[in-house]
Amino acid sequence: MNAVVYKGPNEVAVEEVDEPELQHPNDIIVDITTSCICGSDLHMYEGRTSADPGIVFGHENMGVVQQVGDGVDTLEEGDRVVMPFNVACGFCQNCENGYTGFCTNVNPGFAGGAYGYVAMGPYMGGQAEKLRVPYADFNALKLPEGDEQEDAFALLADIFPTGWHGTRLADLQPGESIAIYGAGPVGLMAAYSAKIQGASEIYVVDRVDSRLELAEQHCDAMPINFEESDPIEQIRDAHGGEGVDKGVDAVGYQAIDPETDVTDDAYDPARENPAVVLNQLIQTVRPTGKLGIPGLYVPSDPGAPDEMAAQGRLGIDFGKLFEKGIALGTGQCNVKRYNRQLRDMIIEGRADPTFVVSHRVGLDEAPEMYERFDNREEGVTKVLLEP
Repeated sequence: MNAVVYKGPNEVAVEEVDEPELQHPNDIIVDITTSCICGSDLHMYEGRTSADPGIVFGHENMGVVQQVGDGVDTLEEGDRVVMPFNVACGFCQNCENGYTGFCTNVNPGFAGGAYGYVAMGPYMGGQAEKLRVPYADFNALKLPEGDEQEDAFALLADIFPTGWHGTRLADLQPGESIAIYGAGPVGLMAAYSAKIQGASEIYVVDRVDSRLELAEQHCDAMPINFEESDPIEQIRDAHGGEGVDKGVDAVGYQAIDPETDVTDDAYDPARENPAVVLNQLIQTVRPTGKLGIPGLYVPSDPGAPDEMAAQGRLGIDFGKLFEKGIALGTGQCNVKRYNRQLRDMIIEGRADPTFVVSHRVGLDEAPEMYERFDNREEGVTKVLLEP
């Protein structure tokens, strides 16, 4: 079958790989109908992780069940399903407590597993024609039959629940104000989630105009372009001179420092400062406010701007955080905590996250779209691949 294979820094190719097979009675094989390119994939694509050439990418996957293991009870051939990017067993202590992003059984020596991602277990990714899903009764979420709302349901694998997760980590309450740094797919979904949850004011910070326009049009957010002036001051001025109630970091460790020189409109790794967004949020949020940090941070970064960051250590203004009594929550999303409810909201017309989707293309166009997405091109927000 064809699959998107990592070849090395800034290079992927569509190649022939072996089809997955059932390995356990609880497995299913899914014919992939949609798999998404994620901003997290770019970390591997750019060589900013220890990913080895040959890994098949793709942790945002949906499709139709083709084959069912003898131990699977709730699924059958022909069922339409979407899989959380988390691979989870369902019965370890963390899974039983709802922390499926930190399963201790699926990836020995590491809390958490995922499809097609470095260090997240031996699970082939779904940017391919087929995918093996372990612990399928637990991991596969059934969808309505047919092909309606395909784009919306595909976003249940990661970015819609992850955006929602960012607001829950921040404990956003109806009527509160919130600042979201990053208007990529997760940041836009965090802003959209804040709107659904009744936030009174939503501020979204980025530098890409097309993304900020989406935040304004679909999330009722005030766009803040950090290239124009200090985003902290922009938000404070708009908010009556005070800090907002809650904040979300939807950027992660490859954050751009607005204080560095602008070379051109393309993304420039030389401008990175992995602590800048966290420190801006500490200044943006009021005393005793809360931060949600779903943006990805890593314990080692081969392409870091300095030796400390290369070891996953950041220069965070912890003294100011302590002084203001700001609480924070962090960690990858436990998708199963949210995906069923978000699915039902989509079915009932209460939510439609598809405004973030900019491209649906064939699998063969993946190398081009990886390059364009990695360059943060205007108008390239969320790319869906169709095998």
